[in-house]
Amino acid sequence: MSCLRTLIGFLALPAITAAFEDSVADYAPAVNIPCPDLSTTEFVREWTASNQTLNPNEEEYVQTRLNSTIAQAWNDWLSDGSQLGYNTTSFQGHFPKIGLAIPGGGLRAAQFGAAALSGIDARNESAKSAGTGGLLQVSSYLTGLSGGSWITGSLFFNNFPTLGELVFGNGNNLTGWLLDLAFATPDGDDLFSEYNQYFYGSILWSVMAKADTGIDTSITDPWARMISFHFLNQTNRQNFFTNDTAHGAGQLWSNIPNIPAWQQYETPFPILVTDSRPQGLNATTALTLDPTVYEITPFEFASYDPDLSAGVNLTFAGTPMTNKKPVNATACVTGFDQAGFMMGTSASLFNQILDFAHNTIQDFSQSDGNGLLYVLSRQLSEVRTRADDVANWPNPFNGVKTSTYDDSNSTWLSLIDGASNGENIPLGPLFVKARALDVIVPLDGSADDSNNWPNGTDMLITAERLSSILEASHQQMPPLPQNAQAFIDTGVRERATFFGCDPTQNPPEFPLVIYIPNTPPFNGDDPAANTGTFQLQYTPKQQQVLFDQIHNNTISGFVPNTNDADPNFGKCLQCAAVDRARYKISPVINRSDFCQTCFTQYCYDPTHPPSLSEVPNRKQIFVDPDPQGLVNFLSENKNKLIGGVVGLVIFIALLIGGLVWWKKRRDKKFVAHYHQVSALHEEEELNMKTYSQYIRPESYEIPAHRGSLYTDS
Repeated sequence: MSCLRTLIGFLALPAITAAFEDSVADYAPAVNIPCPDLSTTEFVREWTASNQTLNPNEEEYVQTRLNSTIAQAWNDWLSDGSQLGYNTTSFQGHFPKIGLAIPGGGLRAAQFGAAALSGIDARNESAKSAGTGGLLQVSSYLTGLSGGSWITGSLFFNNFPTLGELVFGNGNNLTGWLLDLAFATPDGDDLFSEYNQYFYGSILWSVMAKADTGIDTSITDPWARMISFHFLNQTNRQNFFTNDTAHGAGQLWSNIPNIPAWQQYETPFPILVTDSRPQGLNATTALTLDPTVYEITPFEFASYDPDLSAGVNLTFAGTPMTNKKPVNATACVTGFDQAGFMMGTSASLFNQILDFAHNTIQDFSQSDGNGLLYVLSRQLSEVRTRADDVANWPNPFNGVKTSTYDDSNSTWLSLIDGASNGENIPLGPLFVKARALDVIVPLDGSADDSNNWPNGTDMLITAERLSSILEASHQQMPPLPQNAQAFIDTGVRERATFFGCDPTQNPPEFPLVIYIPNTPPFNGDDPAANTGTFQLQYTPKQQQVLFDQIHNNTISGFVPNTNDADPNFGKCLQCAAVDRARYKISPVINRSDFCQTCFTQYCYDPTHPPSLSEVPNRKQIFVDPDPQGLVNFLSENKNKLIGGVVGLVIFIALLIGGLVWWKKRRDKKFVAHYHQVSALHEEEELNMKTYSQYIRPESYEIPAHRGSLYTDS
């Protein structure tokens, strides 16, 4: 396989960017690829906070959509505007630029994002009937973070289907997310069951293939592969435990422009967000607001933070670079931007929950934690790692902005979950001044309180970062409630709210923010959407009820002091989405009477804030819609679980009786097909070292064949 990858390096550049999607080993990047001409190729571009530039490919895509697909989508959504009291003919060429943001929060966030997007998707009949369907089609950007990155990636690598089909399947080419199969233990709690061993074998085969190229791995890599099984497009229930497909290995984030929906300009421009732990920090707590925040687009890995303000061509991410050029003109790396690894990087939260001393992963269920630790221990016994609890990226910005960029002298970056600094909604990229967004839509599925509901904390933290660290480079947040308690007391966390409705300047001094939080059902039903961040398995009924509640909340708005849906909410959402167009016309068009009525109901006025009493009878405590789901699962798999225990006892007896034979097998290499994996390393499986017993990465030596590509600093 590595020879094949090297040969590909001698082909034209378009060929080396093509995805290999035949084997789980295609998770390995291609190394030692001859680079494009170093004298004429821009690998890393720079800008300043006061003179920002966008990637030309991003700019072309977004502008082309605005002038074609989005222009038509506005006309489809608003028609002639008469229902709002406008004549939309006057808005032609002036429609606002809109961005959507999907937060972190594991599978809850991924499902919340999907259900909320379905509520603003013109392809969904109930959303279209309510008038909310259409906002997705007129949006230019879609950002995702952690669990929000999973729904973002899944949308694109499944060719932008409807959200219900994406999550639940369509009985044809889409099989859904298969969330009833647990991420880390898809065949149940028995780690040594035949099918779990097949699964772990596939995961480890991918990771070992990457490590064999000389690129350091970590727990983020098996995590990325687990994400791929559910959210990319090559896995179904029939092949889940086989290697009949690559299970998303070889699918590259930089290949998103090749999907048909992108080529038809049907999709927003996707951006993932990840945080960084500065080299040498080794913090296991939440970050401050200071460390650099990065974004991943189909074209760049970049940061618009003033301290860096630079981006690298994503195709060559993974290439050792210094001073904006590859270190070795014959040793470029391609294929580092595996889609699963991009999503895994954005969701790499292990630096805060991986307990080295006690060999535990906090917050996950015991089963999921055991599964992740088992794979990590097997990984450590086979391959070299650098930092086990982060996503290891070769630093493309080595030697860049030496006076301001903290990691300028580092050859590696330690990237972690995009919410590690407290910004759980990926709003930063949408406030970048060069992107010039008029309307920003945070879909807030955060779990800020003890009942797993948002309380505005993430919005407030982003507002603080915007007004301090990012003041020169980003637009500012409009006025918000002053703290999380004020978000609660005003009731704005319980329903859709518009912030920044009445700017005092033209152009407006801030974008209009349409805040759509995860809320208890407006009609007083028992809530099922406030599940835990670390829940990695859902029954089909749990999925469906959660999805339906979020979708219904998204399309319904609220009627003050009642538990009724607002029949005008769809039109009020249209009023908010199009409002900034008024400021682009000279003279400014007055807001229509109908839209002013909507703004009176939905806008946050800091001088006359609303009250929690306007949203009565919302239940806060989660009620499981399928409490027998787990019991039924255990009952249905009772024989399998018993068999696993019996098999383990027999296994131990065989191990003791055949110690000499097992020692001979210990040195045997990992075989090419993982159906044989369960017969390998059984001594290690039954007598595993705990994670904390392994030598720490700092003491590992780089094999000689790897040192030519990557240094250890």
